[in-house]
Amino acid sequence: MRLLIFAALAYLLYRVFRHYFGFGDKIRKTENSGVIDEMVKDPFCDTYIPVRDAKRRVINGREYFFCSEACADKFQKEKEG
Repeated sequence: MRLLIFAALAYLLYRVFRHYFGFGDKIRKTENSGVIDEMVKDPFCDTYIPVRDAKRRVINGREYFFCSEACADKFQKEKEG
């Protein structure tokens, strides 16, 4: 009987430590555990944006990602001029 009580207390202690110190919680699911987007940097204004929201433009054979069409236009004018 003592062994059962000791095992139950040890398990409860383990659960308390795990909860408070975060053992085993390195990967947590979020509410929207969908696809994780890669972040890209706008070369004109240095803003980071998700790839899916970025405005893509090919300039001089190289693909760039921008936060807005205005940044893309300004960058293209700077590169060409």
